[in-house]
Amino acid sequence: MTTGLQKRSCCIVGGGPAGVMLGYMLARSGVRVTVLEKHRDFFRDFRGDTVHPSTLELLWELGLLEEFLQLQHQKVTSLHVRLGNSTFEIANLDHARTHCRFIAIMPQWDFLNFLSEQAKKYPTFDLRMEHEAVDLRRQGNRVRGVVARTPQGIEEIEADLVVASDGRHSAMRAAAEFEVEESGVPIDVLWFRISCREEDREPGLGNVNYGKILVLINRKDYYQAAYIIRKDSYERIKQRGLEAFRQDIAQVVPFLSDRIEELKSWEQVKLLSVQINRLKRWYRPGLLCIGDAAHAMSPVFGVGINLAIQDAVAAANVLAGPLLGGQDTDPLLRRVQQRRELRTRLTQRLQAIAHIGLKYVFEARGPLEVPWPVRLVLRSHVLLPILLRVVGIGKLPERVSETVLLNGSVVFKQRTRAITLGRVVGTGAGIAAAAVWLFFSRNRL
Repeated sequence: MTTGLQKRSCCIVGGGPAGVMLGYMLARSGVRVTVLEKHRDFFRDFRGDTVHPSTLELLWELGLLEEFLQLQHQKVTSLHVRLGNSTFEIANLDHARTHCRFIAIMPQWDFLNFLSEQAKKYPTFDLRMEHEAVDLRRQGNRVRGVVARTPQGIEEIEADLVVASDGRHSAMRAAAEFEVEESGVPIDVLWFRISCREEDREPGLGNVNYGKILVLINRKDYYQAAYIIRKDSYERIKQRGLEAFRQDIAQVVPFLSDRIEELKSWEQVKLLSVQINRLKRWYRPGLLCIGDAAHAMSPVFGVGINLAIQDAVAAANVLAGPLLGGQDTDPLLRRVQQRRELRTRLTQRLQAIAHIGLKYVFEARGPLEVPWPVRLVLRSHVLLPILLRVVGIGKLPERVSETVLLNGSVVFKQRTRAITLGRVVGTGAGIAAAAVWLFFSRNRL
């Protein structure tokens, strides 16, 4: 059964962080917007659960921060890595020039439920669950809306603009036949849970030893664990057996030895096939891609969600006013890509550099011994400003435009930051330190 045609100013495909944030910002500006989410709810495990200072700053600008922080969350003010038997601080958020100098650890479904409830306060916001966009509506070479599969049948939604934010396997991106540039990635990630106990005081976020890498995110009652493996090696790991996998975990993080039996089947382990790619062109007439639909990121640095949200803010800043005024937005879509592409490329380049180090870690067979130059670099904290910028704030973070804020009756004073000699010198020192790290990692690790 096909329902009648419905007309909206903007139809957003995908109810993830980018889609819901964009829907909220457009609705508060008065734009008639529909967000389509193919699932019944937002509950999906092993999603990125880190809300970084850059996103918290946006929530402050939108007047939502105080209420948001009333939700249950954990605060992370510094990040550590354990290399062999030594622990190093690699990022400290105390120096972030934001209102919140911490990362909020919160289930993504709580974040999305909060933001969508805020958006529903605006009469022009329409969130439709169990609406899977399966194709684009076209008129000539222009996209005019989407075709969605729902429990009641097929719905067609006409829109002045369609925004694809439906992830790295975007159906809208495929339907529009966008050209994708793929970058080789040497890793995949296995996600699983393991219990966290009250007596656990382990400071390490990342653990590297014996050629293995295990990242632990403390979720109070349990650790959300990310076991980084060589690309396409999951089947070989499964062939070795679950007991061997448990022992690998205990070897790299010994304090988990007394709870590895909690992993009773491979069904508890979820594979993330890591990709780094981006579209050469993010838009077609009537269609814009943002977030992972425009550029899939590696989980390295955990910044994918925050980049996607930054895309949404940039899109809202550029498009809210014209959509509200009924203007043709096609000439403006290029501006969104121009605004965000450099930031995306820089972040993906840093992730590729980090992947080189991970490849050398995989080659180690015995216990890790950290060379003294690497110890010197890490102990001197010269990398902290760079990692603070990459992890906490991001490259050239977006600000909410006054157009969006005024329409939402919230105004804040825009701040500008000059490029100082100190920042230039500090950045140069950090890059030099990273080069030293890679050189000695290649020859010793």
